[in-house]
Amino acid sequence: MKKMSRKTKIRVTFLGISLIIASIVFVTSSFSYVSQIIKTKEEIKELNITYNEKLETEEELKDEINKLKDPEYMARYAREKYLYSKDDEIIIKIVD
Repeated sequence: MKKMSRKTKIRVTFLGISLIIASIVFVTSSFSYVSQIIKTKEEIKELNITYNEKLETEEELKDEINKLKDPEYMARYAREKYLYSKDDEIIIKIVD
């Protein structure tokens, strides 16, 4: 085998150290990106759950709006909730 010259040894050492440093930087940045992706996916799941809850609430509110457009429902709702009465009607409130 040939003996390596001093310049060649320095080049090989420099390239080896550079390769090790580049590998370390690559692994740490990859780990950082992977952890950020996992965190983002968890946040997306939470936001989807919140979104679905808001959609359900919206449907309930739309249903309530449609019910309140009905005069009979509105009158019954006002009598029950706010203790309004028709003429010649007596309100008796029973406390549990």
